[in-house]
This record gives sequence, C-alpha cells and structure tokens, in this order.
Amino acid sequence: MKSSVSHQQPLFQQVCVIGLGLIGASLAQAIKDNGLSEKIVAVDRHTPSIDEAIQHGLLDAGSSVLSEVISGSDLVVIAVPVQAVKSVFIDLKNAIDNGLIAADCVITDVCSTKVNIINAAKSAFASLPTGLVPAHPIAGAENSGYHARLATLFVNHSVIICELPTTCNIAVVRLRQLWEMVGASVMSMEAEHHDAILAHTSHLPHLLAFNLVEQLASHDDNLDMFRYAAGGFRDFTRIAASDPKMWHDIFFANQSAIISALDEYGVYLQTMRQLIIDKDSTALMGLLGRAQAARQHFGHMLASTPYTDISAMSSSYIITPSNTVSGTITIPGDKSISHRSIMLGSLATGVTNVTGFLEGEDALATLQAFRDMGVSIEGPDRGKLTIHGVGMNGLKPSKTPLYMGNSGTSMRLLAGILAAQSFDSVLTGDTSLNKRPMERVASPLRDMGAVIQSTGHSGTAPLSVTGRDNVGEPLHGTTYDMPVASAQVKSCLLLAGLWAEGTTTVTQPEVSRDHTERMLSAFGYPVTVDGNRISVEGGGKLTGGDIAVPADISSAAFFMVAAAISQDSELTLTQVGINPTRTGVIDILKLMNADISLSNETHVGGEPVADITIRGSNLIGIEIPEYLVPLAIDEFPVLFVAASCAHGRTVLTGAKELRVKESDRIAVMAEGLQTLGVDCTVTEDGLIIEGQGTQSNTSEVNNSQPVFGGGHITSHHDHRIAMSFSVASLRASERITIEGVETVNTSFPGFAELANQVGMSIAVDDTASR
Repeated sequence: MKSSVSHQQPLFQQVCVIGLGLIGASLAQAIKDNGLSEKIVAVDRHTPSIDEAIQHGLLDAGSSVLSEVISGSDLVVIAVPVQAVKSVFIDLKNAIDNGLIAADCVITDVCSTKVNIINAAKSAFASLPTGLVPAHPIAGAENSGYHARLATLFVNHSVIICELPTTCNIAVVRLRQLWEMVGASVMSMEAEHHDAILAHTSHLPHLLAFNLVEQLASHDDNLDMFRYAAGGFRDFTRIAASDPKMWHDIFFANQSAIISALDEYGVYLQTMRQLIIDKDSTALMGLLGRAQAARQHFGHMLASTPYTDISAMSSSYIITPSNTVSGTITIPGDKSISHRSIMLGSLATGVTNVTGFLEGEDALATLQAFRDMGVSIEGPDRGKLTIHGVGMNGLKPSKTPLYMGNSGTSMRLLAGILAAQSFDSVLTGDTSLNKRPMERVASPLRDMGAVIQSTGHSGTAPLSVTGRDNVGEPLHGTTYDMPVASAQVKSCLLLAGLWAEGTTTVTQPEVSRDHTERMLSAFGYPVTVDGNRISVEGGGKLTGGDIAVPADISSAAFFMVAAAISQDSELTLTQVGINPTRTGVIDILKLMNADISLSNETHVGGEPVADITIRGSNLIGIEIPEYLVPLAIDEFPVLFVAASCAHGRTVLTGAKELRVKESDRIAVMAEGLQTLGVDCTVTEDGLIIEGQGTQSNTSEVNNSQPVFGGGHITSHHDHRIAMSFSVASLRASERITIEGVETVNTSFPGFAELANQVGMSIAVDDTASR
C-alpha cells in the first residue's frame, strides 16, 4: 500500500499492535501512512501475516511472542478477540514488571465490548495502569484478516473512548489525537452505556441475522427458500457471513446487555404479532410508518443535516439565459398550512385527512416530530395524509431530541406546544437552524410560566423544555405585545395558550399571516380576533376533519416575478392561496406596475384561493410601504430581482427580520445582485436597489434587454436565495451558476423541473455529490 508519510513530529516512539486482523492491520497502516510513530511492531500467532507485513515495510519487527518485540513501546493496541484479552493483559503486566515498557505506557484496545475488557484488566493488574484507555472504533469491512487492511478504514467513522477514573489525562489526549489524525471522530462514553448501546445497534442485529439464516436453513424446503430469497433477505442477513468465533465470544462477553436487548425486541415482536392477528390496520400502519420514517430521520439527525444533505455544496444549478415563460401550472402546497395541519391534526380528537400536503423537507420534519411523539400518521402519498389524532393530552415523550432539520417554523411553533406538555423535550436542528435566534419565542413563553432553556449567549437552538410534571403547575395566560410582527412568534404563544389557565392575548404591531387562527377555527377551537389583538382561552379541544392545503403563494412568487420581468410572457398559476395576510407580494408587484389578474376565486379549507395570471410588464421602482413588509416577508428575495429589472430606484425599509431567516437575506441577496452587476446598497433594515429596466412611454412591454450579467452565486444553502437567482436568468446576458441548491427541497420539491416546463433552462449538477 502506498505510503504518504507526514513530516510532522510522530506522536509515539513505538506502537505495538497485538493482532494483525482487519482492525489491527488497518490501524497499523494508517499510523504508518500518517507518520504517527517512529516504529511499528506487532504480535500475531499467524506468522505469515507478520512476515508479509515486514516485507511490505509496514512493520519494523514482529513476532508471535510479545516479549520479543514490545520493549520500548509507548503505545500498545490490543486487537485480538475479546476472550483472548485477559491473557494479553497478563503478558503486559509481566512486560511492565520486567521493565520492557513503562508503567504509564498508553494501553488501549479495539474490542466491541468494554465492561468485560475492564474486568479482565482488573483481574490481571493489582491496580489498573494509568495509561489504560479502553476504546472501540465503529468500523469494519466485508473481508477480514491482514490482507483486507485499509488505511482509510476509520475516516469519517466514530471511535468511542471509555475514560476510567484511574486513567491519566495525557493518555486520553494522546490516544484521541491518534484516532483523529487517522480520520476518525472521537467521543467519550461510560463503559456500561457503551455495551448497552452496542448490544442494540450491533450485537442484536448480528444475532438476529444468524438466527434467521439458521431458521431457514433448518426447513425441509430450504433450497427453495434460499433460491427465491429476495434482496431484503440478502441485505438483512449479509452480516451472518461474519466470523462465528468472534460473535460467539462477543455474545458471551456482553451477555447481560444482549439479553436485555433481546428481551425488549421480543416485546416489540409480540406486539407486531398481535397487531397482525387482530388485523389492526391503523396501529400497524402507524408502527410501519414510524419505522420507515425513523430509518431516514436518524441518519440526518446524527449528521445534523435536514432530510437533504447540505453539509457541502454538492448540488448546483447551471442556468442558461432564456427570455420568456408561458403556460398553466400548479404550484406545490402551502408550507405554512402543511406544518399546521400536522400539528393540529395530531392534537385533535378523531381522524384528519389532509390533501395537497407539501412533501418538502421542512414539513416532513414536523411530521416526523409528531410520529416521534406517538402519533400515527399514514402517508404522505402524493400529498395525501391521514392523521390519527391523540387529543390535547395524548402526546408521548420522544426518546430522542426532536430534530427540526432546517425548519424554523417547526421549532418555534413546537416550542409553544411542548412548553405545555407534561414531559421534558429537546428541540434541535441542523447547523444552520441551530444558529438562528430562539429567545424571541422562549422569552414570552417564560412569561407564561414555561421553563425553557436556549443555547449560548445568543439564545439559539437547541432548546430544552421542562415538562409541566416537573414544574408542578400549568401555564398561565398572558398578554403579549409583539415588538415586531411575526406569525411564528404569534402562533407559538397562541398554541401554548391552548393549555394555559385563562386567556392568552397577542397584539401585533402589523398584520401577519393568520393561518394558525384560521386553522384553529377550522378544527373547532374558538379564536377571538379584535383588530391586531388575537386571543384564545385555554382548556378547549380540537376536532379532526378534512384539510385541503392550497398552493403556496410564496412558491408562486418566483413564477409571478419570472413572468413579470420577461418578454412576451403569460403564466397562469392555479388555485393559489390568497390569504389576505400573505398577498403582500401581489400588492407590491401591482405597485410596481405588474400585470396581474385573479380569477376563479373560491375558498378551500377556510382559506381563499384563486387562479393568478401574470403577463410581462414594464416594472417601475417604488418605495415599498412598511405595512406590506410582514405580508411579503418570505418573498423579498425574488422581489429584489423584480426591483433590479424595474426602471428607477426601489427602497425597502422595516425588514430587519430578513436578517434572521435561513440566511441574512438582505446581505446575501445584495452580494449576489452585485455579482451580477446590479447597483444596490445595504441598510440596517432593508435594501436600496437601482433598477436597470428600460423606461417606456408607451404601453408596449420592453423586457428584452439583459439586466444581469453572468456569474457564480453562492446561495448560502438558502432555498429562496437559490430560486430567486434562478429567476434572474430570464434577464441575464450570460450563464448563471448557483451553488448549494439542495435546500430548495425544503419548500419547493420539483422547482427546476417546473421552471423548465414553462421555458427556463436549469440544469442540475450533482457531480460534486458523487
């Protein structure tokens, strides 16, 4: 194997690896390639492995007898089967007693059980060596043995270190450095907890795989069973090809934890058996649905990513300029209403059927959170959901932190609901969400008696919420005057007020979107609205029903602006929600002289909807009225694109909230506009844009001249930034590349395909993700 020796100072003078199997040999190779030790020696009973390792230049010396090579080692790595570790410790004690290695030599292992390793050390040594640091790399491969070694085996894998009271700190620091320098992520864990976790996540699956293969092999018709076994059988039982002796030893070594895990598994298996006997369709669908979603969910939660990976800019839009759009299209369901349908449907009594549900990443995070709290939800299936509500007091504590991905709406609204529950909760999200301010909801919730802890001096997520059982009293109603209009803050407090004693009243300085109030009423919960004062009385109930989610006007805004700024364009968007607290984008575009008309106006699920038709227009710059700002807060990124194509200056003020969205949307949009050649100035609470549109003294539309150049745009993983600059390509002179577009799926799955359908030219480049 190729060596890539580092020129840094080695961490160790001599490493002795005992056992040249897959893990031991791979670690030796990684140490060699990274220059982490002056010398590497090894002990293994299989002499050919020692000989080959010396011939390959991996080892400086090797033997089947430990005392022949260990002298002078300052790190010993035990990589033998668990049942053989005790005899190794006895040999190491003799080596220390005979002065072959120092008493404080770092001694570690790579075994998958830890309590028995510590007990073996205690039986061999009068007192545990200060350099003993039990460890376990969570890594493996299909093949085993010296020839299967891989220097990169531990890259991006976890290594668990079990620090002991007797261990000196320097030994822990040096071992942690070693593992990190071969590419691993190191974490600390108590030995007992380690064994319990591994019993469930590794040992039990192997036991079940061996058992299932044995069960099928014992059938008289086993040949047919194996001949016709599908991919699921092969995937599930692949690990039964592992070394039986190794797993025999592990099952006995971790006996107590494995038996406990097996007993728990038996309870779950018996529950599923009974559901099938009883033909309990609802409960079985709930169980299967939760398991399916959790399989995807935990992977993203552990990686601190939303359901689409944004840890790297692994996907881009490459957009070729086009100059017209046309057609009739349907926009995906409203994200705000989709969130609330899950929340209120789960808390209602009876069944709620949802149609038009937005199957985007943010709404799916809300759905998963309620599944984690015991709600049975069928779907989503092409926008359809069936929610089996548990009632106002039926939520159960989640066994893990509730992961909100990138969804600020999910976290802030759920904070209000969870503040009133009997149990403790933790709300967390991806790296981006965990940087966003949460005190704007936490502080007023505390005024209602909530015990809620944000993180750090900035008051961000994760949020820890103490249950009412531990507080000792319910929430109490409050009157809260919001300093800034925010539908999320308002909704959070109103939802908390459903359980509070007395009345909860929220006063907003300007009107904000009222989906929560409308949906509460649709579920039969009384809401009092007096101008900008909204009140609920605690102690009521919600009743399930049918919810139709209209098309999202925030998503429609991209196509509205696309048609307005391009030549000879006409687009019709069908059945878009036109809630008066959301139509600021239409009002602003009309003030800019956009040609917009509404038709087929009706109501769906308590929300007004209409078909919206937009034609190309000679836009003009305006000073945007501040009363319209909260009614179009999510649409400003694409409105900045419209302002760039208008004739004259557009001034936005009173929009500080844009700075605390998925990104600082004022700064990020200004940066991108300037990259494309637009003259704009950032202010404390807004943006001034010098429009590049052509002045026209006639009614003839002249949108044929480019306004933007080409360029490379960084979206900062903000879905609305990415889609806004996609729209800018309609008035660009050269190709635009937008990096980090994965998060478009949070609000608008299928955006690029729909844009291309109406005449744009967006190519999705995923090459960096492969």
